[in-house]
Amino acid sequence: MARSLRVAPEYIKKVKSALERNGYPSQKKFSEDIGPSLSTVKNFIAGIAIDYENFLEICEKLGLDWQDIRYKEPETQAPKPQPTNGEASPLITGAPITQPRYFFGREKELKRLFNLLKRYPLQNTAIIGKKRSGKTSLLHYLKNITTTPAEQLRPEQKSDWLPHPENYCWIFVDLQDARMQSREGLLKYILESLKMQVPAPCDLDHFMDVVSDNLHSPTVILLDEISVGLQRCPELDDSFWESLRSLATNHTGGNLAFVLATPESPIDMAHNTGHSSPFFNIFGYTAYLGALTEIEARELIASSPIAFNNEDVEWILTQSSCWPLLLQILCRERLFSLEEGENDDNWHEEGLRQMKSFAHLLDSELAE
Repeated sequence: MARSLRVAPEYIKKVKSALERNGYPSQKKFSEDIGPSLSTVKNFIAGIAIDYENFLEICEKLGLDWQDIRYKEPETQAPKPQPTNGEASPLITGAPITQPRYFFGREKELKRLFNLLKRYPLQNTAIIGKKRSGKTSLLHYLKNITTTPAEQLRPEQKSDWLPHPENYCWIFVDLQDARMQSREGLLKYILESLKMQVPAPCDLDHFMDVVSDNLHSPTVILLDEISVGLQRCPELDDSFWESLRSLATNHTGGNLAFVLATPESPIDMAHNTGHSSPFFNIFGYTAYLGALTEIEARELIASSPIAFNNEDVEWILTQSSCWPLLLQILCRERLFSLEEGENDDNWHEEGLRQMKSFAHLLDSELAE
């Protein structure tokens, strides 16, 4: 049995009604009568995890069936089939990095982002960087790192960024996905991710009502490729974005925040795509993604299954300028050559050739 429990979002209203039904005029009076601290009672009613024994005691006093109203973790899906060789790639150069153990660096950005998301009200942030600078990988890392089991992380990899990570709901939205490019499709996806009832019709008014009434736990919506949504999705118009702004700032008690990834500032992006700026001016902090620090880059290089000699490490650092994608490319080519038993420098030429498609990362400007 879990050491802590919390009320499922869909039962928050029922809990509040039970308080009134049992004759308690306030949470403070209830706390005085039954024993747990006022903060514990407030957390219980807000759907925040509390001690198991306190949860049972409060439910008993309110005449609630604790098994019915407790939040139940979703059943885990069967693991996807692994490659026949059973070996994960140690160096990833194409797809975004989704497994935290293969993500390196960004310590400064992570510290600031989590600081803005661990206190109320949750604050909106923008991640700005060139194409292929690692924005999508950072979004996935934010979503996964705090709940990934320690055995699936690197030794001493920091994961305790939030005091109660189990209370958070993270929703990753890829606006390149055609299913996310219609208003109804996106709203339905968000509600299903929140485990809230999808209204019929699932329009903006009904969506706002459902979320305003039922969102009581910290929730972060991660918006990737938002420029695609602004350029190609006419249903995601100004009224849509302004409603999301209103939801975050006025109707969810500080429990909702947006983190978006973009190659330019949100306000400039809105202006350049013919949109108004109310939603896009709520991003009070911006993380600018540049190259990794040398220490972070050396940690990534050291993750190779076969160690590189000092000369190879210095060459990789110099040629990549510590950009994570370029580091991954050069490390991959050196690893391949070592696996083939090659100890010459012929891999340099192939590594530089593979880097050419991403030469824009070495330009001095932040965005294209």
